[in-house]
Amino acid sequence: MKIAFLSHLDLNLYLFRLPIMQALIERGHEVAALCPKGDVFARFAEHGIAALHYDIDRSSLNPLREYPVIGHLASMLGRIRPDILHTFTAKPNIYGTLAGRMARVPVIYNLVEGLGSFYVEDSLRNRCIRACMESLYAITCRLSDSTVFVNRDDADHFRSHRLVPQHKMRIIRSVGIDTQVFKPGIHDVSAVRRELGLVSASRVVLMVARAIWHKGLAEYIDAARRLRVQYPDAVFLLAGDVDQGNPSSATREFLMNQPHVRWLGPRADIAELTALCDVYVLPSYREGVPRTLLEAASMSQPIVTTDTVGCREVVENGMNGILVPVRDSEALARGIATLLDDQALREHMGRAGREKVVREFDVRHVVRQYLELYGVS
Repeated sequence: MKIAFLSHLDLNLYLFRLPIMQALIERGHEVAALCPKGDVFARFAEHGIAALHYDIDRSSLNPLREYPVIGHLASMLGRIRPDILHTFTAKPNIYGTLAGRMARVPVIYNLVEGLGSFYVEDSLRNRCIRACMESLYAITCRLSDSTVFVNRDDADHFRSHRLVPQHKMRIIRSVGIDTQVFKPGIHDVSAVRRELGLVSASRVVLMVARAIWHKGLAEYIDAARRLRVQYPDAVFLLAGDVDQGNPSSATREFLMNQPHVRWLGPRADIAELTALCDVYVLPSYREGVPRTLLEAASMSQPIVTTDTVGCREVVENGMNGILVPVRDSEALARGIATLLDDQALREHMGRAGREKVVREFDVRHVVRQYLELYGVS
């Protein structure tokens, strides 16, 4: 059997779908990755995966204007003749399904990884874009064989808006996490502590995210400002790059000049940073299922995050972390303070988080669900 994976980013497929692709290859199936060429495009070949390039304008939402892209995808699919096409994220879901049906692909699955920033702000522009996307999704979900959701809230939205027939819905929560890599006690953090000058720091709070406002960046900065008075020895770290071209992105100049939060920029040592923190924070406005929260919970770190779509899939309030309202920096500060003050509570929530992730989100568990979806034993 041949399975094709379609995304608008090579990194999306390589970082999040590679375990599924590898499991298919191990079972004797052929796998193709259809995506624009990026930094990791050539690395698919190392795993026996055929990588095929196509161009797409990520900023456009008009399938009529981009009909040549759909036609090109249909031609590619017609040549490789996959038995199953699996598409990821909004535009590949829509364009890929139309192209797949044109190419007579037998089975097409879509994955809704989250509804994105257009569902965060309720501006007139966003309402218009949402209406356009949902009209296209209503067509797409009827043409495809099944639509997979990573969280229950997005599935409920599609159901209540009648965008997908009930019998075509499936929930597979998150892309999974390798709990043997993100495991407490296996990472040496001494070098990172020395590099960052944290050898004598008594308490460390960490947020890992793109530096955009929709991730709750302003609330984190304000919570740090409030807490530095009460905890002058605490260090508040932010790891993650800016997102140039994204209207919700902060600037590098702004981040470098924050007195209460230390911006680290993009980092390759996220596991070590997560291991050294005392409290992990993500005050995002909306998510699919945030991988960073899975990593933190898998490493037995207590979490303060928002009671919103995606985040509450990982954190159960009072069990493995604290949920606070969206856009509420005061509540965020209180939640962080509760954990900073109570080491026993931090340890209890950390253990509970690890147990939850191993039980529900381990990548091997997620891969098994996708193999069942594909009908592969």
